[in-house]
Amino acid sequence: MSKLHLVFGGRVSDPQTLDFSEPDKLDVIGVFPDYASAEAAWRANAQRTVDDATMKYVVVHLHRLLDPAVLG
Repeated sequence: MSKLHLVFGGRVSDPQTLDFSEPDKLDVIGVFPDYASAEAAWRANAQRTVDDATMKYVVVHLHRLLDPAVLG
């Protein structure tokens, strides 16, 4: 199985959490085949919104959700 990664972001109610306040308005960047390309996409979008503390972008390891036995 490919090690797929999802990058998305949105406004959070508290910058210390992942509690997205408007889930229907998430900015889905895309699904990437490896962590390096997902990290590059995450970094570009997080940097673009660095001055807005309520915006947060994350990388989700989809391959771990699809197959919990996968450790990497």
